[in-house]
Amino acid sequence: MDLGLKGKRALVMGGAKGLGRSIADALAAEGTVLTISGRDVPAMEKAAADLKALGAPAVTVVQADVSSGEEMDKLADAAVAAMGGVDILVLNHGGPPVCTASEMKEADLVKWFQNIVVSPIRITMRLMPAMRAQKYGRVIVVGSSGMQHPIPTLALSNTLRASIWAWLKTLSAEVAADGVTMNILAPGSIRTDRITQTAAVRAEKAGTSVDEEIAKAGREVPAGRVGEPSEYGPMGAFLAGATGAYITGTMVRVDGGRVRSMF
Repeated sequence: MDLGLKGKRALVMGGAKGLGRSIADALAAEGTVLTISGRDVPAMEKAAADLKALGAPAVTVVQADVSSGEEMDKLADAAVAAMGGVDILVLNHGGPPVCTASEMKEADLVKWFQNIVVSPIRITMRLMPAMRAQKYGRVIVVGSSGMQHPIPTLALSNTLRASIWAWLKTLSAEVAADGVTMNILAPGSIRTDRITQTAAVRAEKAGTSVDEEIAKAGREVPAGRVGEPSEYGPMGAFLAGATGAYITGTMVRVDGGRVRSMF
């Protein structure tokens, strides 16, 4: 299937590893020009070489910290300068600390509000006018199943990601007629550094091992296993392409059936 992505220009935040990398891989294989951002320059440079080998015509690396609004402005401007514009924006960032709702601290709530809510909105609104003017744009939020089915040990994530979901749902209706779609791509248990970190916290509390906790997470999924990053990214490419033109304001789950809700 031709997704219509050859020559399109994508900015993938956190594109060097994890879920952001899985989307970047899928976009590269479709011939998309890429800019990837993050804090680890050596990791991004290695990822850039891999992405070119997969088929990306060009890959630009930009060091940027999602905790800074000013750096989000610079990232947007750098991506536009490198690629001539941005057609596809993948909003992605690291997750907040593991905690229950009773353990949440106000300082953490304020800090992570910047990372999860303010910065993604800021960079989107900087790039949105050009997307609307050209009558084509794709905004994809790397989300979490906790946005729909709260995860007990990820209370900070559940709380703040719900805010970005509400914003996306609102803005998507305002820009849809201009050919811009906005969607959340929500993973379940996918084998990334994040699942290892959360498994380590559970293992310490339960007196088990990380591998045991990951296996347990897999057994809780109807598919009977945790997912692989390669099973997540292709849906991002589908949403980013011409194939996703009539899909907007929604959450697409790649979770092995973990969220049992029908809606």
